[in-house]
Amino acid sequence: MSDAAQLTRTEVREAAEAVKAAIDRHLEAVSSTTADDDPAVFAAYEELAAAAIHYDQLLYEVYDEVTPFEVPGDGGPGSYQGPEEPEAISVLIRRDYRIADPRRLRVQAERLDDSLPAVADAAEGVTAAVGIVFGEFDPDEIAARAEEFGLEEGDSTLWVTVTESAEPGEWLAEPFDSPDPQLLLCRFDVSEVYDDDEVD
Repeated sequence: MSDAAQLTRTEVREAAEAVKAAIDRHLEAVSSTTADDDPAVFAAYEELAAAAIHYDQLLYEVYDEVTPFEVPGDGGPGSYQGPEEPEAISVLIRRDYRIADPRRLRVQAERLDDSLPAVADAAEGVTAAVGIVFGEFDPDEIAARAEEFGLEEGDSTLWVTVTESAEPGEWLAEPFDSPDPQLLLCRFDVSEVYDDDEVD
């Protein structure tokens, strides 16, 4: 076994021990507190969350495995603190694609815009094709026809969060502010890490 492999396995073991120690500290803080919102409990909770995330990441990098539980503090059930009857929601979607076949992507774009062949061999050919295809088709259709467009699907996530009612165009200048995890109603992840859809 190489020194590098030995080092990474050692790092996983150390991360596992850190999770065990963080669990002990969290249990000690929870069992010894006498007040609500004890900062010691919160600090132990955050430490446990950070240790678990670090262990999960190393476990995946070294062994291509994940833990069978949700990491504390990731916006899972129980963290929602929004209104019981929200007036409005936002649906936030991220889909990643790898441009697997640039030629196929350009061919699709050329069918939509006759000006593309003039730059098809230039560096901006692919970026121009992306703009044309995504300007013509809605995201759901692109997701359904990704291979046809020369794209290979990567990870995707969909978040439904509570928001305030907005006037048309009100938030368009800054549409991608980080969502508040305490207003997250539900989340759906699709990744090669999982065998199927993961519902948080």
